[in-house]
Amino acid sequence: MNGKNNRGKIFLQGVSHQTAPLEIREQLALSREQVESLYQYLRNSVELKECLVLNTCNRIEIYGLAEGSVGQDWFLEQFEQFNHLKTAWFADFGYWKNDLETIRHIFEVAAGLDSQRIGETEIFGQVKDSYAVGVQKKTVGPVLHKVLQKGFQAAKWARTNTAISRGQVSLGNVAVDLARRIFGHLKSSRILVAGMGEVGEMTVKALISRGVKNITVANRSPEKAVNLASEFGGRAIPFAECPNILADMDIVITSTAARKWIFTRKMIEKASKLRPDKPLFLIDLAVPRDIEREAGDLPGVYLYNLDDLSEIANANLKIRKNEVATCRKTLSKKAERLWKSLNGD
Repeated sequence: MNGKNNRGKIFLQGVSHQTAPLEIREQLALSREQVESLYQYLRNSVELKECLVLNTCNRIEIYGLAEGSVGQDWFLEQFEQFNHLKTAWFADFGYWKNDLETIRHIFEVAAGLDSQRIGETEIFGQVKDSYAVGVQKKTVGPVLHKVLQKGFQAAKWARTNTAISRGQVSLGNVAVDLARRIFGHLKSSRILVAGMGEVGEMTVKALISRGVKNITVANRSPEKAVNLASEFGGRAIPFAECPNILADMDIVITSTAARKWIFTRKMIEKASKLRPDKPLFLIDLAVPRDIEREAGDLPGVYLYNLDDLSEIANANLKIRKNEVATCRKTLSKKAERLWKSLNGD
């Protein structure tokens, strides 16, 4: 990878919730180790001068600056030998953008316009974190640096000057509202938290605010489980014990980085039979998913995943959608100004 020459084509190849169902996105989700491998792989490309990987639960996007007239065919050829991403996924469910379209897209992503929940702010931090990784790895050069910095400014403008984030309903609150419909008062509910991502923590805090006190935390890192349990006033258990206490729980929240099921349909069915008169509410916030999808077909079992909660949240937020067109138009103008400056106009 050569960063001396700033001229070239800015491109983006991505797959997101806009183009691919959860079944595909969970196959695309990369671990930290796999992202590291991807950066090493990209460094070997002679044509690439700069690159950035944005890897979240809802998208995998690769931004780059390349020499010559590169296109999607060239990109897909590059990935023929990369083990963790199949070119067919990008070809069938992906999108390819060039130059101004790429800049416009990252502006909208950072501002939350391209999110499952329009106007959500978590993506802003995720883009900033990805940018920091690219800087640390020295794959972000002058062009992508300028694009991302302007993107952060545009996102801050959108949140300050429009109502796209106003009245934001968090996924945590959506999950709690669903739990209240199932159980009524939640104070006596028993909760198991397996793993702890950002949305999982948000959900636990929302439950605590409703008076929930009986919380059990499991994490593959025992020390982290103890710290989280202490923070939430709960107890910590070894991760391997999760299936054994399932029948004693009312609400299960999973948010791990596992590559296979944490709870299978058989596990859920066994637990459900031990509590025949009590429902079991499962909130699977992981991508890839932690809970076998067929578990949701069992009687008395209510299973919701990340897409389900986002759909419910958006249905309650029609007011913000009225701001999207105005916001998108302004961000487009900002992207055009940047594109002209990059071309010396």
